[in-house]
Amino acid sequence: QVQLVESGGGSVQAGGSLRLSCAASGRTFSSYTMGWFRQAPGKEREFVATISRGGGTTYYADSVKGRFTISRDNAKNTVSLQMNSLKPEDTAVYYCAAARSPLLGVVVKTKEDEYDYWGQGTQVTVPS
Repeated sequence: QVQLVESGGGSVQAGGSLRLSCAASGRTFSSYTMGWFRQAPGKEREFVATISRGGGTTYYADSVKGRFTISRDNAKNTVSLQMNSLKPEDTAVYYCAAARSPLLGVVVKTKEDEYDYWGQGTQVTVPS
């Protein structure tokens, strides 16, 4: 079992920046693919970004590509999401997620059901 604790949410004006962080409790953090998802009011949860076990591979939703950057620090058991040029449509609850992954190879995970553990979510608000 892995516990994920998020921080860094808040309100920021359009065009501004915000950095979200997620701390994992387990000693096997480096064995997990990590991802960020978000859920806006009245909408389904959607994929935002993912990063491979060692951090060498990243992938982003088209809606955030070029604006958001996912990173991880396996020594500190943390994953972060740097969000720049924020837009009102980025307003959502953002969730950190972890997926069990094989020791060899890289598989990009963009679907909610591919992840095994989830954080509590943190609110990001970008007023229009």
